[in-house]
Amino acid sequence: MKMALNGLQLRGYIQLLFCALLVMTSGCKKAKPVDNSNQSVENALRTFELAPGFQIELVASEPLVADPVAMEIDAYGHLYVVEMRGNPFDKSGAGKVKLLTDTNGDGRMDKSTVFADSLIMPSGITSWKKGVLVTDPPHVLYLEDSNGDGLADIRKIVLTGFDSTDLESNVNNPVFGLDNWIYLGNGPGDREGDIYYSGKPDGPRLPHNASGHIIRFRPDSQELEMASSQTQFGHSFDNWGHHLLVNNSNHIYQEVIAARYLKRNPDLLVSDATQSLSDHGEAAEVYPITKNPERQLLTDVGVFTSACSVIPYGGGLFPPVFDSVTFVAEPVSNLVHADVIKNNGATFTASRVYPDKEFLASTDAWFRPVNMYIGPEGALYVVDYYRQIIEGPEWMAEEVVKSGNLYNGADKGRIYRITPVGTKPASWTKNLALDDATLELLVEKLADPNIWWRRNSQRLLIDRDSEEIIPALIKMANNTRSPLGRLHALWTLEGMHQLTADLITKALHDTEAGVRENAVRLAELHLAATPTLVEALLALQTDTSPKVRYQLLCTLGFIDTPQAAKVRQALLFMDVKDPWVQVAALSAPSSQKIALLNAILERFVPVYSSLVQRLSAMIAATDKSEGVYHLLQKATASVSDKKGSWQVSVLEGLSEGFKSRKSSSPSLHAEQNLLVRAFLENPLPQVRQACLHVLQEIGLPQGHQTKVALLKAEHMAADQGLAAEERAGAIHFLGLTNPEPYTSLLKSLIVPREPLPVQLSALQTLSAIPDVTVSQYVLQQWEVLTPEIRDAALNTFLVYPFSVPRIRLLLDAIADGNVQETSLGWSRSVVLMRDIPDSLKNRARFLLTKEDDQRQVFVKQYQPALDLAADKVQGKEVFLKNCSVCHQIGGADGKAFGPDLSTVRNWLPANLIVNILDPGVSIANGYDLWAVELKTGEVKQGIISSETPSAITLRYLGGQEAIIARQDVQSLKALTMSAMPPGLEKQINQQQMADLLAFLKQYK
Repeated sequence: MKMALNGLQLRGYIQLLFCALLVMTSGCKKAKPVDNSNQSVENALRTFELAPGFQIELVASEPLVADPVAMEIDAYGHLYVVEMRGNPFDKSGAGKVKLLTDTNGDGRMDKSTVFADSLIMPSGITSWKKGVLVTDPPHVLYLEDSNGDGLADIRKIVLTGFDSTDLESNVNNPVFGLDNWIYLGNGPGDREGDIYYSGKPDGPRLPHNASGHIIRFRPDSQELEMASSQTQFGHSFDNWGHHLLVNNSNHIYQEVIAARYLKRNPDLLVSDATQSLSDHGEAAEVYPITKNPERQLLTDVGVFTSACSVIPYGGGLFPPVFDSVTFVAEPVSNLVHADVIKNNGATFTASRVYPDKEFLASTDAWFRPVNMYIGPEGALYVVDYYRQIIEGPEWMAEEVVKSGNLYNGADKGRIYRITPVGTKPASWTKNLALDDATLELLVEKLADPNIWWRRNSQRLLIDRDSEEIIPALIKMANNTRSPLGRLHALWTLEGMHQLTADLITKALHDTEAGVRENAVRLAELHLAATPTLVEALLALQTDTSPKVRYQLLCTLGFIDTPQAAKVRQALLFMDVKDPWVQVAALSAPSSQKIALLNAILERFVPVYSSLVQRLSAMIAATDKSEGVYHLLQKATASVSDKKGSWQVSVLEGLSEGFKSRKSSSPSLHAEQNLLVRAFLENPLPQVRQACLHVLQEIGLPQGHQTKVALLKAEHMAADQGLAAEERAGAIHFLGLTNPEPYTSLLKSLIVPREPLPVQLSALQTLSAIPDVTVSQYVLQQWEVLTPEIRDAALNTFLVYPFSVPRIRLLLDAIADGNVQETSLGWSRSVVLMRDIPDSLKNRARFLLTKEDDQRQVFVKQYQPALDLAADKVQGKEVFLKNCSVCHQIGGADGKAFGPDLSTVRNWLPANLIVNILDPGVSIANGYDLWAVELKTGEVKQGIISSETPSAITLRYLGGQEAIIARQDVQSLKALTMSAMPPGLEKQINQQQMADLLAFLKQYK
């Protein structure tokens, strides 16, 4: 799977981190280490570290199954397993769907039948009718065994046209939703064709692979729609129908606003309909325990880089606290992560269940959890692809691709069952027959604590479509014991076209917020046929639940009455701090954008800023020039600081709107002149800055006024008597044209004594000259550029569209040792190894991954330390004697000169040892030594720990810091040497290293 671009930014610190020499592979009193990978089925369970209170058991393994990526337990207890055997290259039809059976009833599968074969890259499965739906791009297939022999003798293409070129984005994981639609995971691909029902060329079609968006469809009624969001491998719904998604680096996010709400108002500019839920960051840290991990070219260490299969626990078997827990698989790091989900306005917040470990982790590098499933008994099933390599070949070094290892493990695969300690083996393997259940039993199961029973019972009741069961469903919809039973009964009645307005109205006043929220959605479906529901909806405007109020606001956008508009406005201002409430309110079709904006400005308070910005963007994107000009007049007038805050919001919104205009814009000459005058004359710096942002979208006018303005900006840029922000704005103004005439000026401003904003704006403007001017200058001045300027300077080599000459100069500098590869940071390294033109990519990969002989010498020298019995008490003494002068652990026991060593638990020993024992091999980004010569002639040496516009902070050995004004700096130069002294191997022997590791292991 593709690796994340953002993650831990410690890659360059490794020469300072000797104290972290393999937290994750060291251990006390252990025998000679062995390669823990490629474990037999018998030994696999011993590799797991599972959360307390749970047990894990093997349900199926090779040779019964190989390369499993998805599973389904149908209403008869048949275990279907999807095998993606062709990954990565084989598209000859090696994929299969297996039917696994437990013949002796012990809970473990012992028989395997090929249910369907000749599949290309099958990726997901769900029950449907008397068979299953399987995603096998470019198709969604329906497979059914009509004669009971275990083989799919019915095989139909239901949908077709999906992209099949990129495993990262292929259609996958069909899910039967609470709303009776089937949802398909989907992501951006290269195919430009339509998605449509096979054999129905005149039916509904979704162009361009649905823009890589999630698809929902109803095979019976031939409905087909595009959702507002994308996912990668996996997606799911919580108990109340909220859609949770996942991608490689962002392990949990939510589709917050549906496509139907965004479609009704194309003027509303919403670039992303999703909200990241993690409170521990995107590309969040993970805690693998893998021994001898298999990491490829673009694998970031210790963070989510292949997250997949997000699934809320809804099984009813785990302890009650897990009713709010969601699991996510991370196959590259060989673990399963757990988050607890909490309400947060219209959305949620996801927090770690375990602060410093994972729910499930393995020491085996071949353990590849790629999917999860809630079983009929409430167990969590983990599908283990079990491969040596799981990343796509395009993300690997060439030698790995050519090594012949890509299919190692292709004959293996496991499925595990996780339950609370003491749970008996699964019984569904021998006596499950829900498909034969009475209608009454199916209705009863709508209230089951386990989502498996509720979802399957709902589906089967709709399939049977029996009028005789309607009274029982109505009774369930009115039961007082089970909110989830009421919920599923309502949606089942809806699926059978038997839901009445009276039931909806009663549900709108349910004691459970989740039921009320869904009742609003159900009412939305019946507004045209039952207008009387409008009054009941309007009465909910003071509901105590933010999610109910949010859904109400979305739904009321379909009601075009003064009363509905009044309630929408009340709902908006009740929760106006929530950005999704603003989006929901503005999604209602409206021709009164300017009137609404004026009304908001009359009562403006800072909390309305983002709302003002959204409305202004809508106006700029669609309205005629006259309306925009009057708005600009108000936004650029000289006013007090208090009003200036709304002016900035208006201008920033106009900037966004101009950027997204779809039709050709009318002449904006008057607006351009107005903005130029305001930029030069408005007394508020934040307004001037916002005017500049608008001009960056619509450009400068032609004529004498512009020439005068450019000349004035040039003088302002050079005037050291002006504020740094004012000078920086003037420099950016010069960049509105080709800044080549100002080359000499811009170069003169990129010097340490100039304020930081001035240097950064000059660098950015110099980069706008469309040649290698900026690259050559940056490399000439590299030694005197401070860390923050260096970081910005590196970005000038990688502006898009990529400049081959600029990138070539950067690679030359790395090859010559003039620029350390550690200075790049992880994200830029990934761009160089993955995204740049092929003519340079191989060279970048060589330069950024090469090793030298000295590395192997150091690794070999200290390898025995991992075999020795160790004493953590002695290890602390080693730390205090040798490390604490520069480092702390968890903010204690040392000096904060280098990074805190509690943060490096995931580093590999080979990368650490060489840089620890020979720090000059690779100077840490941000931890090299600098010589600062003051105008007094005094020279100081230290690490530049931070920068401000007017000063730098120099940190000395021991942790003391000094603030030095930029105006006092005569010169500044990097010494091209690590701040960490060499020769550590002479002070710490192998036994001491082993003790040190044991001490550090407790800091997780």
